[in-house]
Amino acid sequence: MDRSPLDPSTLSPAAQKALGPGPGRMMASRGLVPLPPAEQIAVLYQLSLDGELGAAATGTAKGLPEKVLAGALADPKLDPRVVDFVADSVLDKPAAFEALVQSPTAADETIARLAGRGNANQVDRIAANEQRLLRFPDIIAAMYLNKHARMSTVDRAVELAVRNNVRVPNLPAWDEIARALEQAPASPADDALFASAIDAATGDDSEVTQGDMNADDEAENPAADAVDKKISRYEELSVPAKIRFAMTGNGYARGKAIRDPIKIVALAAIKAPSVTEFEAKSYAGNQTLAEDVIRYIASRREWTKNLQVKKALCRNPKTPINDVAKLLPFLLERDLNNLARSKGIPSAVAAQAKKLLSQRKGGKP
Repeated sequence: MDRSPLDPSTLSPAAQKALGPGPGRMMASRGLVPLPPAEQIAVLYQLSLDGELGAAATGTAKGLPEKVLAGALADPKLDPRVVDFVADSVLDKPAAFEALVQSPTAADETIARLAGRGNANQVDRIAANEQRLLRFPDIIAAMYLNKHARMSTVDRAVELAVRNNVRVPNLPAWDEIARALEQAPASPADDALFASAIDAATGDDSEVTQGDMNADDEAENPAADAVDKKISRYEELSVPAKIRFAMTGNGYARGKAIRDPIKIVALAAIKAPSVTEFEAKSYAGNQTLAEDVIRYIASRREWTKNLQVKKALCRNPKTPINDVAKLLPFLLERDLNNLARSKGIPSAVAAQAKKLLSQRKGGKP
């Protein structure tokens, strides 16, 4: 959100004096100037933009007592920039959180940030304002990607958007999320099951998300056995919960969901915002994955710019021929030779590889 300076003329004379030249600015940055709560945080916001006093003012704002913060946020004239400035301080202050959620000047962007960071009860409180969710669907996206949000709360928000023909931006798998809820209603047990599953899908996942991108290997998936051992109760989840598990969990969660026989679950997994380039490389050569997953990988330029991803896709018989044709010219001669002799790929791909080899040799057979 815009953090531009306030217009001093909109502040009270006392606040303007606190911001004026002299030792009063230093005192104000430490919260030592007696001002009403709303004026105090407006002054702290203004001083937070000061190169010399910014850190002190920001620290003072973070440490304001809950009653002071709640009283300030209850002011209906408080500038949205000031509300946003103190928003990060309300998550551990219930009264202040409630005052901010009720504030008529709180920007939708501010509420979305809280929706992505709050606990289950706080997300429930934000979700109660359906008008705001429909007006600014980024809030639904933030709720969805917040691991602490209840599955039932998220499902209601998604259903609300679908029912009102509202598309939620910033959720790459929105089509799969919406379709899953329409085709397979959520389970009442999903709140507890999702919480249990997501707890298991935390921690170090580097063995499946990191590695040498230049290594010429043909691994078909990242440590599948390790994935299965790390993930528990996955099969008990409903389809909507499986998709959210894939979207919010770590590399082990994605590794489990991407092999799900239900295609929309697998496709949502590869669209998860945390998928790494190394994962994409590993999945690109996996012939057991759904064709839609391989097609999606082939469509992502940030992944196909890597030579190993190109090679894996060209070796995978599930990669659409049109996509392979675009990738083959970038392969090295030895890679084209291997493809030309391969029996595990479509004959059209082998033929195209032979044609490219011939062209590079000046048309000689």
